[in-house]
Order: sequence, then structure tokens, then C-alpha cells
Amino acid sequence: MATKKKVTLYVDEDVMRAARVRAARTDKRDSEVVEEALRAYLGFDVLASVWARSNLSEDEAMRLAVEESHAARADKRASRGS
Repeated sequence: MATKKKVTLYVDEDVMRAARVRAARTDKRDSEVVEEALRAYLGFDVLASVWARSNLSEDEAMRLAVEESHAARADKRASRGS
């Protein structure tokens, strides 16, 4: 399990009220609902799904990511030049 860190956030009252209602209805803590929402917003669930389907090693994945970054930058430079 990942290490948890206590944070202080300022959240709109209506948003927090809705989070508390969701937490009560799903038998979860407020913090669990907020963390799930952040993970979904940040795309953690998509990343986990992709990683689960991938058979690339960490080195292969890094090589592919670097190649794609270079290609995207080259495309961006080419589009600015025309």
C-alpha cells in the first residue's frame, strides 16, 4: 500500500457535501472518495488499465516513450517551420 500523506485543502462546501454523501452511501471515508476522484481526474485508472495489458519490459516501455517524445517534438518543430 502506498504511503498516505495528510493534506489540507480548501474545497467548495457543496462539493465537499456531495463527497460526504457519496462516502456515506458507499460506506467509505471522505478521504477515500476524494482520492478516488483525484485518481480518476488524473488518469491513474487509465494508466493502470494500460499497464495491465502491456507485455513490455520497463526498459522497452521507456525506450518507446522516449522515441515517441522525440517524434512529437520533431512534428511540432516541423509544423512551426511551415
